[in-house]
Amino acid sequence: MHSFTQLKLTRRAALTAGAAAAMAPLFSGGLRAQTQNFAATHGLSSFGDLALPAGFKHFPYVRPDAPKGGLLAQEAVATSFDSLNGFILSGNPATGLGMIFDTMMAGSLDEDNAIYGLVAESVEVSSDKKVYRFHLRREARFHDGSPLTAKDVVFSLNILRDKAHPMIRQTLRDLDKAEAEGDGVVIVTLRDGHGRDAILNVAGQPIFSAAYYAAEPFDHAGMKPPLGSGAYKIGPFEQGRYISYQRVADYWGKDLPVNIGQNNFDVIRYDYFGERAVGFEAFKSGVVNLHESSTASEWATGYDFPAVRDGRVVKTEFPDLRSPGFQGFFFNTRRPVFKDPRIREALNYCLDFEWSNRNLFYGAYKRTVSYFENTPMRASGLPSPEELALLEPFRAQLPPDVFGEPFSPPVSDGSGQDRALLLRANQLLQAAGCKRDGAKLLLPDGTPFTFEVLEFSNAFDKVVQPMFKNMRLLGIEPRLRVVDAAQYKQRTESFDFDMITDRKMIGGIPGDELFAYFNSKSGQMQGGLNLAGIDSPAVDALVDKALNAQSKADLMVVGRALDRVLRAGRYWIPNWYPATRRIAAWNFFDHPEPLPKIDLGIGSIWWWDAEKAAAVKAKS
Repeated sequence: MHSFTQLKLTRRAALTAGAAAAMAPLFSGGLRAQTQNFAATHGLSSFGDLALPAGFKHFPYVRPDAPKGGLLAQEAVATSFDSLNGFILSGNPATGLGMIFDTMMAGSLDEDNAIYGLVAESVEVSSDKKVYRFHLRREARFHDGSPLTAKDVVFSLNILRDKAHPMIRQTLRDLDKAEAEGDGVVIVTLRDGHGRDAILNVAGQPIFSAAYYAAEPFDHAGMKPPLGSGAYKIGPFEQGRYISYQRVADYWGKDLPVNIGQNNFDVIRYDYFGERAVGFEAFKSGVVNLHESSTASEWATGYDFPAVRDGRVVKTEFPDLRSPGFQGFFFNTRRPVFKDPRIREALNYCLDFEWSNRNLFYGAYKRTVSYFENTPMRASGLPSPEELALLEPFRAQLPPDVFGEPFSPPVSDGSGQDRALLLRANQLLQAAGCKRDGAKLLLPDGTPFTFEVLEFSNAFDKVVQPMFKNMRLLGIEPRLRVVDAAQYKQRTESFDFDMITDRKMIGGIPGDELFAYFNSKSGQMQGGLNLAGIDSPAVDALVDKALNAQSKADLMVVGRALDRVLRAGRYWIPNWYPATRRIAAWNFFDHPEPLPKIDLGIGSIWWWDAEKAAAVKAKS
C-alpha cells in the first residue's frame, strides 16, 4: 500500500542510441558543470546493473498486444476500510490506492531493485551519486487533464517526507532536497552518507497534484477520491464493503515501455468480508472471480463444488520463486512478560509444527527457520571469517550461539505433545525465574504467566489452540483476542499487544525493508514495522552495513551475519511457508508464459479472455 516499499541534450536520441552511449559522461551548464560529472541513464538499480538496455520496447514477460477489458474481482486482505488516503498514519486505507498514482520510475517484475523511466524519461547521475536530475515527459497528465510537472514532483516528495506515514518518512530520510528546474526537470540531492537504495525510494514515490492539495488537506483520512495520474482511477465504492478502480482509456502513459502489455482489466475491484470463509463463499458464487488460497486445508478440501467439476473454475499452483519472507508469532519484547529470551525460547517448544503440518496442513508446508529463507542470506553452519569480522565487535553483547550453529526451531516427534520438548521448555522457564503455584506458572515477579495473541480474524484459531494446549500443560494461560480491522490497525501501530501473527516480505536484494523490520528506531515510532521491538546495537549496525553494501556479495555476507543475530534473539516462534502460490479463478483469464520471476503480476499483466468468459457463461 505504501511505497517502501517506484537530458536536455536531445535526450530521446541519446537514450535510443544504446546503453553505452547513454552512460557517457555529460556536462550541464553553469557552475555545477565545472564541479560535477553527470552520466545519463534510462534506469536505476541498487548496484548499477540493469537487465534491459536503453530503448527497450517493453518488459520481456508481458504480451504486448494483450487485450483490454473485463473485470478482476478479488478479496481484500483487510476486513474493512474508512479512508482513501493510503499515505498517512490515520485511517484504515482501501486496498489498491497506489494504482491511481504514477511515479517517476517503475519497477520490473523480473529484477530486484531495478527501476526504469515512467514519468521521468531519463535521469542524470552525478559522479558521487549524490545529485540526480530527472527529466520528465512533457506529455504526463493528471486525470483532469492538467499537466504533471516538476512542481508536482517536488511538492509530493516534500510532503511525503514531512507529513506521510512514519515508515514512508523513514524511507525518505536520506532526501536532502528536491528542486524544480522549470517544468521538466527535478533535481534531487541526497544527504551525505545516504543509503544505497535512497534514490530508488525517492524515484518510486507517488506523484500528487500540487494544485489539488492546495485546496485539500493532505493529512486527512477522508473518503473523497484524490486526483491521480495513473492507469486507473477510483470508480464506484462503498465504505467498508468494496472499492473499484476503472482503467483510464486515454491514460497518457499507456504506450510507454514500462506500461505496454499491462493494465489490461477495465475494472479491478476489491471486496471486503468480515471473515475469510465468507469471502471464499463469495468466490464460489462468482461475486469474486479470482481467489488465492492461503490455507492448505481450503486448497485440499474446499473445491468440491459444481463450477470446479465442470471446468468453470480452475485451480493452478504456480511455483513461487520469491523469498517467502518470514511469518511467525512475534513476541512484543517491550512487554515485561517477554523480556527474557529464555522465556521466548521456551514458548518455541510449544508449537508442534510436525503434528500441525500432518493434521492441519495436509503436509503442504515447510518450516521457516531463517528470516531469509530460500536466499543466500540464510545462515548455516559456523560463521565464515567474513561474518566473524562483522560480529566480533559485538561479541560481549551477543548470545554465545551467534558464534556457533544458528538457532533453529525444534523438531518434534509429531505427537502434538512431545514430552522431551516440553521438558526443555520447563527447564528454560525455571532458569528464567518462573515458579509454580499448583497448576499455574508464575512469572519471576510473582504474577500469573498469561498473555494475549492479537488477531483480526478467527482463521488462526485452529492453529493456535494446539500450541495453547501445550502452553497450558506448562501452567501458562494464553488467550486469543480477535478485534475488528480498525482496532487491530490502531493496536499494532501503537504496539499495544503481547503477541501477534504477521508475515513480512523481503526482496532478493533487500534494502530499506531491513530498516523497517529490524532497526530499533522503527520499533520506537508509531506505525513502525519492527513489531517485536528489536533493540540491538548489533542489529542496527548490521542493517546499516546492509543498506550501504556496495556489492551483492557483500550484502549476502552481511545478511547471514544479521540472520544469526536475529535468530539468536528468539524474537518469534517461526511458522511455515508453501513452495507454491495457489490460485483458483473463474475461467475468464489468461496470462503470459513464462511469468516473471518476482511476482505473478495478476493485476498488471494478466488479461480477460472473452472467448473463455463466453464459454463459462454458456455452461452456467
